[in-house]
Amino acid sequence: MMGKKDNMVVIAGPTAVGKSALGIELAKKLNGEIISADSMQIYREMDVGTAKVTAEEMQGIKHHLIDIVEPDVNFNVNDYKKKADEVIEDILSRGKLPIMVGGTGFYIQAVLKDVDFTEEKTDSLLREYFDKKSSTEDGRDELYNRLIIIDKDYADTVHKNNIKRVIRALEYNYLTGEKMSVHNKREEKREYKYNAACIFLNDDRSKLYERIDKRVDKMVENGLFEEVKSILDKGIPRNCTALQAIGYKEAVSYYDNVSDLNRTTELIKQNTRHYAKRQITWFKREKDFEEINISDLNYDRDKITDAAMEIINRKCEGM
Repeated sequence: MMGKKDNMVVIAGPTAVGKSALGIELAKKLNGEIISADSMQIYREMDVGTAKVTAEEMQGIKHHLIDIVEPDVNFNVNDYKKKADEVIEDILSRGKLPIMVGGTGFYIQAVLKDVDFTEEKTDSLLREYFDKKSSTEDGRDELYNRLIIIDKDYADTVHKNNIKRVIRALEYNYLTGEKMSVHNKREEKREYKYNAACIFLNDDRSKLYERIDKRVDKMVENGLFEEVKSILDKGIPRNCTALQAIGYKEAVSYYDNVSDLNRTTELIKQNTRHYAKRQITWFKREKDFEEINISDLNYDRDKITDAAMEIINRKCEGM
């Protein structure tokens, strides 16, 4: 007989929808601590472009897995899961509630389903070849086109600029002979490790896009381009994972090609909107996530919090 599972709350959804604010409200109500599930907020010195929550915004709630590695570190889902598991165990041992907040679906899924990466095969020469190939725009396009041929189902879920996942899918196929899409379908059947209340925070698409555009303008105003210049001046490689993030990748191109600032800003907005659309598609597909559309609640923070609490009280024992 399996033991009782620990309670956990997950707040996911597209960028700029208000996940952090909701997470903090719930943490205050439920004696919780926040675990960031954002693949770029892990990096130090990348504050403006990742919309990192400030100390003031945290309102005294402890946040984990933010600012834990330098920008030149190649940090992957396996690294994230190891650290997240340790943090969750620590939070639970102190009688508090883990609240995972973020939009990186792959990270969230790995933790909830306790995906075991220890047996995944790697090949240093193959990875070196892929990394070298991905250092140019033409090389990245070639790798993505190769993925379309090998595994179109998986390629349809990954943007070609998400080179880390493109390479991982190619590497997995070369070393195992199996498609990543087949692997993922098998993983989807795994049961959750935790008794998790999973909330998918969403919004009317046009309102979300409007907020994204305003957020990007604010990032530029707050020094996004200066932040990227500071990272480049430290000799951080342009093809490192951190600088592939939306906002950073375009800013690097701006400095390298002396592009037009307004055109680059518009490109960041466009790419962020596309990313938000992919996030929405991901979480709508996750059957255990219950959607709260903030437009249906007239953006009333109290009503949004109450709707989240209703899901949590229904899903989690003893809350």
